[in-house]
Amino acid sequence: MHALTLPSGAAGLRFDQALAQALPQYSRARLKTWIESGAVQVDGRPLRGKDRVLGGEQVRIRAELPVQDRVQAESMPLAVVVHPGAGNARHTLQNALLALDPKLALVPRAGLVHRLDKDTSGLLLVARTPEAHSALTAAMAARQITREYLAVCTGVLTGGGTIDEPIGRHRTQRTRMAVRSDGRPAVTHYRIERRFRAHTLVRVTLETGRTHQIRVHLAHIGFPVVGDPAYGGRRRIPKGSSPAVVAELRAFPRQALHAARLSLSHPLTHREHEWRSPLPADMQRLLAALEADR
Repeated sequence: MHALTLPSGAAGLRFDQALAQALPQYSRARLKTWIESGAVQVDGRPLRGKDRVLGGEQVRIRAELPVQDRVQAESMPLAVVVHPGAGNARHTLQNALLALDPKLALVPRAGLVHRLDKDTSGLLLVARTPEAHSALTAAMAARQITREYLAVCTGVLTGGGTIDEPIGRHRTQRTRMAVRSDGRPAVTHYRIERRFRAHTLVRVTLETGRTHQIRVHLAHIGFPVVGDPAYGGRRRIPKGSSPAVVAELRAFPRQALHAARLSLSHPLTHREHEWRSPLPADMQRLLAALEADR
């Protein structure tokens, strides 16, 4: 599968470290599995991961990428799909991706590099090869991929800002997240796009990618996302709202959160690319009603 020569600069490194540097497109966990299974030969013999190398060794790897066979291919329109979850093995984006390109069975999670919360619309990044998946996952972890969201919040924000509050699992409600002092670092930047009589449209940029991060952070500062069933509490209808606003707020079927822009450096060409997703019809209707109610 691979044949390579360890560079002289690898002298003194552990073998698993030297191999990770030589093959950055693969995760350390995958390389460790290959080393421990004997699929990796160094000058014709196996080495342990902790063995030191001199540089110049000839490495041969004979291993097959595992097929991700837990998710079945399923043809479906991609306008409305969700992620796999507990008790939800079908009708997901992974199923649809495998139907579009069966080779994605060789890529972890059928190529999905990150997630969107259920009922959040917009852009999602998918890698089509294991090498691209590894590179893009590393770029995401290193905060080298820009993700911007648009959210309609309850309440009128006076200005933009940054929310730097750790997020962890809720202590009693295990399906929810919460701001916790012992949580993982989480940083959300937001700026005002448009103010309404009792709501605000904000553009949000993520530095980190914690579960439910935008929803948790905006609710934490007192401006929950409209329609958010987990963090927004009971639907709020501001006093004096027009009949159109009342109807839109009551009928809005999800949290008003949309992944609007994504930019990155291509893992092979290193050229900068950007994608934008227009607001879906339900958020456009909501914003039109809010605008008319000024």
